[in-house]
Amino acid sequence: MKIGLYFGTFNPIHVGHLIIANHMVENSDLDEIWMVVTPHNPFKKKSSLLDNHHRLELVYKATEEYTKIKPSNIEFKLPQPNYTVHTLAHISDLYKDKEFCLIMGEDNLKSFHKWKNFETILEHHNIYVYPRISEGKTATQFDEHPKIHKIAAPIVQVSSTMIRNGIKDGKNIKPMLTKEVWSYIDEMNFYRK
Repeated sequence: MKIGLYFGTFNPIHVGHLIIANHMVENSDLDEIWMVVTPHNPFKKKSSLLDNHHRLELVYKATEEYTKIKPSNIEFKLPQPNYTVHTLAHISDLYKDKEFCLIMGEDNLKSFHKWKNFETILEHHNIYVYPRISEGKTATQFDEHPKIHKIAAPIVQVSSTMIRNGIKDGKNIKPMLTKEVWSYIDEMNFYRK
């Protein structure tokens, strides 16, 4: 089984995340996508980042109708700060019968050469890249790399920051969230101040 790991703070998860995850799993050789909720880094200022369990709950609510998209809290149990290379090694060790791939936006591919042990990641894992509008160029070493697969997914210009700011300003942001995610945010009074 081939699984794509889609990392994010998902603060909150929105329809853009779901559009990309669903497109990737339906238009590639991936069998499932696991939405890996990145825990709060204890060394960073918390600002408007919801607690880990609330963000995980939002991912559960957003993905429950998608049989090929699953929430994952795998990084909650790992030492901070989290490095993708360590998470990939840990998850591969835990599920030896599965092949794990990395999903990233084109903007992240541009800085991928700066990631901790990026060569190790490429040696052991395929990377599936979705388009993003961003500045700069991708390092030429990744242009024709056999382990990097560019998927022509829709470009989604929705961001969690936009949603948080909209809620704070009393705007209607419901179209950008699933009904279940909006209900939970509204009920818990998140992002209002």
